[in-house]
Amino acid sequence: MDRTQKAETVATLNRAFKDAGTIVVTRYAGLDAAETFELRRKVREAGASLRVAKNRLAKRALEGTDFGALGDLLKGPTALALSKDPVSAAKVCVDYAKKNEKLVILGGSMGRTKLDADGVKALASMPSLDELRGKIVGLLKAPATKIAGVLQAPAGQLARVFGAYGAKGEAK
Repeated sequence: MDRTQKAETVATLNRAFKDAGTIVVTRYAGLDAAETFELRRKVREAGASLRVAKNRLAKRALEGTDFGALGDLLKGPTALALSKDPVSAAKVCVDYAKKNEKLVILGGSMGRTKLDADGVKALASMPSLDELRGKIVGLLKAPATKIAGVLQAPAGQLARVFGAYGAKGEAK
């Protein structure tokens, strides 16, 4: 890489880091191409991205972002999982690390809050933003459904009574 390519790489990574809500730092030594492809696919499906860059360039790109404290984790073959959702990158990386011991969670950061490996695992155990939205909608919808059922019950009872009188009148 020449200087201009390095500068472009740092600028691209810096923009990606500024847009991210969470970054998870992993060590991927020993993953073969198929395993790396599978990890990238799972990360992409979760709405996140996986970046592999030279550590020195990644450290430069982290400068001026909320994730500057992650620089000390960048040693050896590292991959950075980035997501806007605070949970999705952590969930995918932790789930994949459970299935494949070659992927090691080193730590991460959620905004300015630096997380160790246990912190990333705790973050991964939380429900995602979409799951939380679904729960809130369900909680908001349940009372309205119950109210509608209570309001419809008397009208339904009256209709059944009138129907019974009508059937009784036709039988005579």
